[in-house]
Amino acid sequence: MSLRVAVQMDPLPSINVAGDSTFALMLSAQARGHSLWYYDVGTLAWESTADGKGRVSAWAAPVIVHRPQAGESHYKLGEFANIDLGADIDVVLMRQDPPFDLGYITGAHILEKLKGQTLVVNDPEQVRNAPEKVFVLDFAQFMPPTLVARRIEDVRGFQKRMVERGFGGDLVIKPLHGNGGKAVFRVPASGDNLGALIEVFTQMWKEPFMVQPFLPDVSKGDKRIVLVDGEVAGAINRKPGEGEFRSNLAVGGSAEATELTEREAEICRVLGPELRARGLVFVGIDVIGGQWLTEINVTSPTGIVAIDRFNNSDCGAMIWAAIERRHKDMTAG
Repeated sequence: MSLRVAVQMDPLPSINVAGDSTFALMLSAQARGHSLWYYDVGTLAWESTADGKGRVSAWAAPVIVHRPQAGESHYKLGEFANIDLGADIDVVLMRQDPPFDLGYITGAHILEKLKGQTLVVNDPEQVRNAPEKVFVLDFAQFMPPTLVARRIEDVRGFQKRMVERGFGGDLVIKPLHGNGGKAVFRVPASGDNLGALIEVFTQMWKEPFMVQPFLPDVSKGDKRIVLVDGEVAGAINRKPGEGEFRSNLAVGGSAEATELTEREAEICRVLGPELRARGLVFVGIDVIGGQWLTEINVTSPTGIVAIDRFNNSDCGAMIWAAIERRHKDMTAG
């Protein structure tokens, strides 16, 4: 079964081909005989039609990708044209990175209009309804103590309760819709600069922010676990760089092989059916200390290149097998 696949992604020239999950998915798609188109979300459009159904299109180009030799480009583009994503494409991969802002949400709304015509992965309605640090609140039984708020009084009260519960007074504060470890701060128990930091957060973001106790186990790394259609595909442990507490690979963390703890396996057993039911085919979850679920990444999960390297697995093939099954089911009615 050959599929016509349009990839909605960040600029193709700037990706890191050595570790980029979207690039790995594109290579895997080609290996399975699928054809690829590339477009930027900024070219996505919806136009009314005489039949009242509307037309979703994008300014897209056919593309071939490959592992480059020294000095080579990693892709070859055809001519850009206005492509009907409903009539001319079988699958859209929604792979641009956050921020999860109104532009991102609007793009998801437009892609939702393709329902029943073209399979969009992950399901845009569910992506829109499941920002990583909000969706995870549905599984609070697995999370560390967490506060979502804007007032400094709430943060100070939370800090006091963490001390009383034995977590210590150090806090981690992060934007609710950030990604890649950006703007994540550790605040000492003394509360030094807490007021200034809250002021910066409230000026930069209209949304509440997330506050959690600093978990010392993060020095041993946090685990990225990838689930494909609700099933565990693999995991890596991401360790912070020297002088850092953030373990994201995007901010200098390093990856190492790992296995799931029983608690992590339990988390996956609980999350899996819900992810599958929501049409969230490719999901990455983050767990600290073998027990604390901190994030459910459904927008543009990463990590499959490192997982495959350590586990001798093929996450891309697993993801495409799931997509092919879902497309077959959709077209069968």
